[in-house]
Amino acid sequence: MLMLNCDSSGLPYYRHSSGSLSYKSSLPTQHRLPGPCTCPDGSRILKDHFPQDQYEELMQRRAKEFQQYKARTNSILSKLLFALPNSPLQYPIQGVIVRPLTATAIPGMSSSIYASVTNVSVFINLMLLGAITSNPSFITIFSVYFCLLDISSQVTIVTKTFLRYKQLRVLLDSIRKFYSNIKVIIADDSLEPESITGENIQHYIMPPAQGWFAGRNLAVSQVTTKYFLWVDDDFLFSEKTKIEKLVEVMEAVPELDMVGGSVQGNKFHFSILYEEGDENEGGCLYRKSGGKFHSLPSYPQCHLASGVVNFFLARTDAMQRVRFDPKLQRVAHSEFFMDGLGSLMVASCGDVTIDHQPKTDGNRNPTYNKFRSPGRNDAEFKLQLHFFKNYLKCIRYG
Repeated sequence: MLMLNCDSSGLPYYRHSSGSLSYKSSLPTQHRLPGPCTCPDGSRILKDHFPQDQYEELMQRRAKEFQQYKARTNSILSKLLFALPNSPLQYPIQGVIVRPLTATAIPGMSSSIYASVTNVSVFINLMLLGAITSNPSFITIFSVYFCLLDISSQVTIVTKTFLRYKQLRVLLDSIRKFYSNIKVIIADDSLEPESITGENIQHYIMPPAQGWFAGRNLAVSQVTTKYFLWVDDDFLFSEKTKIEKLVEVMEAVPELDMVGGSVQGNKFHFSILYEEGDENEGGCLYRKSGGKFHSLPSYPQCHLASGVVNFFLARTDAMQRVRFDPKLQRVAHSEFFMDGLGSLMVASCGDVTIDHQPKTDGNRNPTYNKFRSPGRNDAEFKLQLHFFKNYLKCIRYG
């Protein structure tokens, strides 16, 4: 059962009988209508980034993959069915699809009745003014992480490095200044690996130049704690880098899968606005920099968002389900959150911060800079991947 409430700021939300929260978004209402979606101004039209002589064959392959995807994922509950009214109300009993954190009109009911939840595709049963999710259930074995209450038993620090051993060693020294026993996992695809040793440090050597997301996958695959903290190899722990505060938020709001902090005051949170298009062209997506949704109850410094900065605490099992696409070697960050849209609940908390090491002549590496700066081919490939893999018609990075 869902009950309508308002938080301390007056924002409406639904409280399930289980205690979980679902907010009604302040974004413009999205109505599901058949037909093409509308590309935001300034969008990249993705089909324009393919050679013309390959386009028709690519469209056919994409359409086939999309139909196979629907065959695997669609449920009998996806069909829209209505309960005929015995009272003045008619209501859908299954098949209503809503977008994450976006108000969606409930078909067959008054235009003033909306659903707003955190899943991309949720099948909603409405019983008069209450609602329950209705998905098929299967018997599963209960599985949770066993851990003690100390921070080292709950969290592993994870990073990826490439040709930046000076910065990496400074990072490790700063970690040990504040967290002497916490485990650190390093994925390293440097061209000529150096030895990194120390208590509770795991250093994994990869084939050279495998890329950003491949390294993340390797590092996260080795985490055995409930949470991991992602940091870049040139970050610097300080008195304000309080992992415990991030854990507190995750424990208090168990629906959360990730909570980001700030890097020297930069939170870099963003929202992802997705409009479903027709089956021929695909959807329209807008990544809005600085975008956020509602604050978390009891944590006004934290807001729900679609994505956060490269300093975040994440629930290990949730991140392993979404996975970082290793095809993206250099131009990659928002793309993980696009893949996780609707299956990950993300928040940003600006009161937990980490520093960034200053760039000096002593730690500059021309070879690193060559790999760090993506070429045109990398950017083009990312747009092509969005077209085929994410079934998008257009995308705007704002």
